[in-house]
Parts: sequence; C-alpha cells; structure tokens
Amino acid sequence: MTEALIALGLPFLACVLMTAILAYLGLHVLKREVIFIDIAVAQVAALGAMAAHMGFHVHADSALASACAFGATLVAALFFAVVRRRVERLPIEATIGITYALVAATALFMIGKCTGGHTHVQHMLTGSLLWVNRQGIAWAAAAFAAAGISFYLCRRPFQRISDDYLGSADTGVNVIAWDFLFYALCGIVITAAVQLAGVVVVFCFLVIPATVSALFSSRWHIRLVIAWITGITASVLGLAFSRIGDFSAGVSVALLLGLILVMASAAQAGRTLLRTTTNDPGD
Repeated sequence: MTEALIALGLPFLACVLMTAILAYLGLHVLKREVIFIDIAVAQVAALGAMAAHMGFHVHADSALASACAFGATLVAALFFAVVRRRVERLPIEATIGITYALVAATALFMIGKCTGGHTHVQHMLTGSLLWVNRQGIAWAAAAFAAAGISFYLCRRPFQRISDDYLGSADTGVNVIAWDFLFYALCGIVITAAVQLAGVVVVFCFLVIPATVSALFSSRWHIRLVIAWITGITASVLGLAFSRIGDFSAGVSVALLLGLILVMASAAQAGRTLLRTTTNDPGD
C-alpha cells in the first residue's frame, strides 16, 4: 500500500495541478465555444519546438525549443484574437480547426525530416503521466501559478468577454487585446500541461469537468467547485484503477473522466424526468 502511494504521489500531484487550472480555463472555453483550443495550441507549440530542433539542432526539451514553442503560441494567440474580431463571418471554432489542420499537416511534413519526430509526436499525444518527475512538476507548477495569478487579476474582463463577446465589444472593451492575453495564457497552461500528460488527457481535464459543472449550475463559483471535485475524483479513481489493472495512468484518468460525465448526464436526465413527471398533473 505504501509503495503504491509513493509511486502514484507525483502523478496525483500532476493531476491536482492540472485540475486546478484547467477546470477554470474549461469554464471559459465552453462559454467562448473554443472547445478544441488546447489541441490547436498544443500542435502549434509542437511545431515551434520541431522547428527549433531542425533549425538549431537542439533537443525538443531544451530552453531554446521551449522558447520557440511559446513564441509560436503567441503568434497563434494574436491570430485568433484578431480573426475573431475582424472576420465576423468565420466562427472562431472554424478558425481554430483550420489552424490545427494546417499546422498538423506542416508538422507531419517535418516529422519525416526531423530526427526522433515520431517519438516527439507520440509523447505529445499520450504523455508520460506515470513517469513525471519533480523537475517537471516544479516547472508546471510555476507556469500554472503565473497563469493562475494572471487569470485572477484579469478575471472581470475575461468573464465579461466570455459571457457576452459582442456586448463587450460594443461597450468599448478592447476585446482583441484581452483575447490575445487570454489565448497567450492558454498557451502557457496547455504547453506545460501537455508536457506532463499529453494532449488527450489535457483535453479531457479541460472540457469534461467544465461540462459536468454546466449540467448542474450556471453560476461561475459553483461550477468551478463542481469541476474541481470532478477532476480530483477522476484522478484518484483513475490512478487507482491504473495501478490495480496495470493500465496506462493517463488513459485511465481520461476514461474515468468520461465515465463521470456519462453518470452525471444520466443523473441530470433522470432528475429532469422526475421533475417533469412530478409537475405533470396527469389525466
């Protein structure tokens, strides 16, 4: 038992850190209808790192590669912010999808020219949650803390824009500048999280807890608490399941998040049906 707790300690801490920041970010993502922002940003960051590897012959985990990856996400953040405001006929989700497709195609082209490219792509998708180390945890915690403080300080304009983008723009809010900052912070969080757990797990942490919370409340604070509870519960059960069944830790946590969503949806549907039946006067 003690051995299991020691082995799962760092993976659980990684899950707690990701839940803390991604649950909050997920609330905004759902409100803004930019569900696939994490996949697009992760792919852009990966392309930046691969470009550094090919152009400067540095390792994908080096400081220069990380700087290039983050620089690429800043360019993407500015692009998303400007297009959302200036190109009104193109939905932002379509912009994100097109960006992902083009960047992914470019990355696939570069993989054939980049030594170890396939390994890098596999790591980006699946991560290595079970093998996270203290250094990786410390780096992610620092990145999440910096982004979290920024989100807190800018919470009012961020929430206002998430709730009513057009209304905010009409009242004189500089939505391009605030959107750029929002997407840049997303880039920091998602790039660090993907290094820990991979795109698939990060996507689940970003979207599923926020979706579960949306089933039960429309108030931001209540939704955030529900999302945190969902993420922590799935982390505990998923890591325990992976230990008992000798499964991949990241995949197990992702599957438990999905199972919780299904159960929450069923519970909410049953609750709605019961309320309808109770209020129905009958024959």
